[in-house]
Amino acid sequence: MNNTLGKFIWLLGLSWLLLVSGCSDRTDQGNTAEKPSAAGRYLTIKGSDTMVHLVSSWAEQFMADFPDVDLSVTGGGSGTGIAALLNGTTDICAASRKIKEKEMQIAAAKGINPVEFSVALDGIAVVVNPTNPVEELTIEELGKIFTGMINNWQQVGGPDKPIILLSRESSSGTFVFFQERVLAKKDYSDKALFMPGTSAIINNTITDKWSIGYVGLGYTRDAKDKVKIINVAERLGSPAITPSEKSVKDGSYPIARPLFLYVNDKHAKTTQDFIDFALGEAGQETVRQAGYVKIK
Repeated sequence: MNNTLGKFIWLLGLSWLLLVSGCSDRTDQGNTAEKPSAAGRYLTIKGSDTMVHLVSSWAEQFMADFPDVDLSVTGGGSGTGIAALLNGTTDICAASRKIKEKEMQIAAAKGINPVEFSVALDGIAVVVNPTNPVEELTIEELGKIFTGMINNWQQVGGPDKPIILLSRESSSGTFVFFQERVLAKKDYSDKALFMPGTSAIINNTITDKWSIGYVGLGYTRDAKDKVKIINVAERLGSPAITPSEKSVKDGSYPIARPLFLYVNDKHAKTTQDFIDFALGEAGQETVRQAGYVKIK
């Protein structure tokens, strides 16, 4: 009887230790998508296709500084990244637009408080095929082109050729920003071709001689010999400005915006470490090297 009772007490104690250990592991992880990995810690970043190149560069450097951390970086668009943050399936959302009021309401209903960090500046470059003779356009002309009111290059000083419109999909923050800033919130033309990513716009601009599209400034550096960047004027009679680090920073280029990282306010230390890195001296130098504009 005594031996049986002793074994029971020993097993009960072992079970209690295992339970406490499991609870401790879950508590350390906190209310976040972050999970332990074979390397130690795991961080997911999802969202803006405009920012994928920049965030990937950050991730590579961050993992060199924090060898026990694994990072996963994926695009899909700012809206997709924000949805993932609100669903708890990503630690960090990269967004090329501010979070919408409706998204904040969804977050509040789920007990989530998204925290915003401005991490870089970006100019939206309007691109055409290098053979296109048009050099500059006004914001108004661009708005009329992308809403379909202007549908021939001859209407803006070019040849008598139909305009092929290339746009990002509606889940893209660039789509939303361009619609608000250039189209004055009007709908895109129903003849616009909606591309799944920035690279697709670049590739179609190269192959479609009379196409026009818009991309983040960072993507024009590698494609500068394959596409032509249109100079943009705020209005008729204003100087037409080329998008560049200087013109974005001094505010003279009219199609520019901040880029953001969003996190849940209840985030893990690894998440904060990445934010601090992106805003630090090394992270901001990467912003410049990647073709974007430093926030500070």
